Amino acid sequence: MSRPELRIDDRIARLHTLYPRLIDLRLERLERLLAALGNPERQLPPTIHVAGTNGKGSACAFMRAIAASAGLRAHVYTSPHLVRFNERIRLADALVTDDVLDAALAEVERVNDAAPITVFEAITAAAFVLFASHPADVAIIEVGLGGTFDATNVIPPPIAAAITAISLDHREFLGDTELEIAQEKAGIIKPGSRAVTGLQPPDVLGVIAAAAAAHCVDLAARGRDWQVTPMGAGFAYRDARGVLNLPPPALRGPHQLDNAGIAIASLRGSGLAISDSAYAQGMICAEWPARLQRLGAPLAHLLPEGSELWLDGAHNPGGAEAIATVLREGRHPTHLIVGMKQAKDCAEFLRIVMPHAASVQAVAEPDQHLALPVDQIIAASGGIALPGPTVAAALHYLAADGAPKRVLICGSLYLAGVVLAHQAQSLAVLA
Repeated sequence: MSRPELRIDDRIARLHTLYPRLIDLRLERLERLLAALGNPERQLPPTIHVAGTNGKGSACAFMRAIAASAGLRAHVYTSPHLVRFNERIRLADALVTDDVLDAALAEVERVNDAAPITVFEAITAAAFVLFASHPADVAIIEVGLGGTFDATNVIPPPIAAAITAISLDHREFLGDTELEIAQEKAGIIKPGSRAVTGLQPPDVLGVIAAAAAAHCVDLAARGRDWQVTPMGAGFAYRDARGVLNLPPPALRGPHQLDNAGIAIASLRGSGLAISDSAYAQGMICAEWPARLQRLGAPLAHLLPEGSELWLDGAHNPGGAEAIATVLREGRHPTHLIVGMKQAKDCAEFLRIVMPHAASVQAVAEPDQHLALPVDQIIAASGGIALPGPTVAAALHYLAADGAPKRVLICGSLYLAGVVLAHQAQSLAVLA
């Protein structure tokens, strides 16, 4: 019999053939499939639903770390994965094993019986089957795309509907303005739930507040109902329940205070048993790859001694603003290695980050999904970016003068996945 990871790949490949579009934001296909599976989405533990353009995964990572620190079992569903498909599903805080995931996908495939379904809908069904059949105290579910018609939005009212930062992304599906996109994200707010959001522009907050009011849902908004304030090496979180004095988040960058605050606000009103010390421990323990992640050997060793190599999956204007803030605060100029996905607003991304960069190189890895060609990245930069054309070649170029440097690889989660996979493969060879 073939290895389970190969069977998983085969199942995903077959699922790709069942619907002509990768993304089609409608719910009836999944509702039909879930009904045939016995409606596992109605058998989940208390759920926190997380939407937004940027910061969803980081907020989920903080929630997961806090829950684990409190001794709670947390199911987690996120997307996309970076290296292995299993990264998308955690059962009681452990990554789903190949055998368990393969069995769930097999059941979904059998019950679906080749009916039209998108891959993400089928994967979501498999996650709900697993979550319903394994005990846990909370389920943390990240929206795939948008909110209102995202496959995850078939769940009953969650204990919290959390909305992270809104930015222009996926405009072909969600709308051309931040207000239109916010309206779609706010579609996860349901009667009988509560809503949480972070720092938003006033008009975006107005859209979210109107959606909450329409469903008679309480909204906890940063700046009005809760605050996060840097204090010394850490930060303070304040709401009507009191103050938490917390250590600095393990996830780096000033923008992570917002994501941490959203996670805390979502859990503080959830009714789950979480001590103050668990919130503090969760800040220290949170992990989420490719979010200002510092890389070590072997890639970092291609640079001169004393250099720093960082990786971030930011790929839209909001993510670019977060990177720009980090670049402005750095003690040394940062050299950027940028690879992007097709259909992303490359010119706007570069417009925001380039003024803070010592240099920019454009890359496209051979196995990078839907990579934007190097010449198009250079054109979007106004001819300023140099051709990498790969990460390794870009690093060798930067190392040529022997001077230590700070380098950031960014522009795409798919590029980040390729970089992390190459890191893991190289380390395995060296071991």
